[in-house]
Amino acid sequence: MHVLITGGATGIGKAIAREFRSAADARIVITGRTEATLRATAEELDIAYVVCDHSSPEQVSSAARRIPADLDVIVNNAGGNTGFDQASPVGLDGVRDAWLENYVANVVTAVLTVSELGPRINDNGRIINIGSAAAESGSGSYGSAKAAVSSWTVGLAKEYGHRGITANAISPGFIADTEFFRGQLTAQRERDLVSLTQNKRRGTPEDVAALAYFLASPGAAHITGQTLQVNGGAFTTR
Repeated sequence: MHVLITGGATGIGKAIAREFRSAADARIVITGRTEATLRATAEELDIAYVVCDHSSPEQVSSAARRIPADLDVIVNNAGGNTGFDQASPVGLDGVRDAWLENYVANVVTAVLTVSELGPRINDNGRIINIGSAAAESGSGSYGSAKAAVSSWTVGLAKEYGHRGITANAISPGFIADTEFFRGQLTAQRERDLVSLTQNKRRGTPEDVAALAYFLASPGAAHITGQTLQVNGGAFTTR
């Protein structure tokens, strides 16, 4: 099983790589922008890595030449809230740039990856996109970008379904032990986020990884075009 995980060096991406590493036949490649971090994770998990900024068409095309010729699973995990610790944009140019930055980081990165590597996915393969519960909460440019990921996922399910390839999005809520909050998560804010859940606990990268692994399994062959929530019931679909 050949698996590509973008943004695979830390947090959710690293947990997904570790989960797939448990499969005896897994050959895993992680990508990201920081070589030192990628190398450390690759050595720890005994997997391969390729440095790639997935917002760059040139880098995606270059990375593709170092990735296995055929793939069974693509996990689009690269992204994040580009405006998380930035001041409010000034003027219309600032607003435009802020919205485009989040769209590029979370949508265009995944679109470029699948556009380049989609033809190399084996029949009955899997495309797994990492979204966010922010898509359901009106969270500005980041939430809108993640909502676009879910919409695009439906289109992928239609495009690739005739080959038995599924496409699904995982939408995490509050997940601890990631770089998302950039060291700015206060104890009170964490308590507030946990209080919104029904099971009253922190989400973990492993919660997301377990679902990603299931979606890649034969048991998930009839699940496609879906956005699956992993948030402890903080957001429910009914």
